[in-house]
Amino acid sequence: MKRFWDEARIEPAEGGLAVLLDGRPVRLPGGTALRVERPALAEALAAEWQAAGGAKGQEFRPEDIALTRLVGTVQEKVAPDPAPMVQGIAEYAAADLLCYRAEDARLAAVEALEWDPWLAWSANALGAPLLTATGIIHVTQPAASRRALRDAVAALDPYALTVLANAVPALGSLVLGLALVLGEIDAAGAHRVSLVNELFQEEFWGRDDEALARRGKIAAELALAERMLRLARA
Repeated sequence: MKRFWDEARIEPAEGGLAVLLDGRPVRLPGGTALRVERPALAEALAAEWQAAGGAKGQEFRPEDIALTRLVGTVQEKVAPDPAPMVQGIAEYAAADLLCYRAEDARLAAVEALEWDPWLAWSANALGAPLLTATGIIHVTQPAASRRALRDAVAALDPYALTVLANAVPALGSLVLGLALVLGEIDAAGAHRVSLVNELFQEEFWGRDDEALARRGKIAAELALAERMLRLARA
């Protein structure tokens, strides 16, 4: 894609603040004009478009407008009907990463050190105590805990819900995802906690380039989602 504008700026519009490209509003894939309420987020979106490609006529990539794409998901896909996303995310409560512990005693000890505090937070702050198991045998979580976690997801605004939808599959943990969007841990910290097993194995087998690349991509996606949420709450 080639850049077709010189200037990106914001101005008040019906429904919030609009990002304009040479006076024309940015439109989302569904055809609606991009609108946000928070000035900090609007300014970040305008800065993203101002930087994309560098100058008029130059090529730019979808990755150059990643924040816009994420905000567009909030506006067009989540905000109009959050119920399907709430239901999909809540299902992760049945198989949270933090509940499955290694058979290796050394690794299990590290898991307990890193993961038990977050299970305690889930029990105390969310009213959702979860059971743990050794190995890959499925453990059925209490129905009351699953309902409490679903209620916590359903209470989120569309921005937080979108961040959660990105974070939970990446982390493998609904508990860590909720801790992230509720401000109990940052994206880098949540990512590190989710990597306990992988980092433990690296100590013995060394680093794998493919795993490192995947880890870097996930870290960037989590950081972007966290940034959007911070700007949307500013």
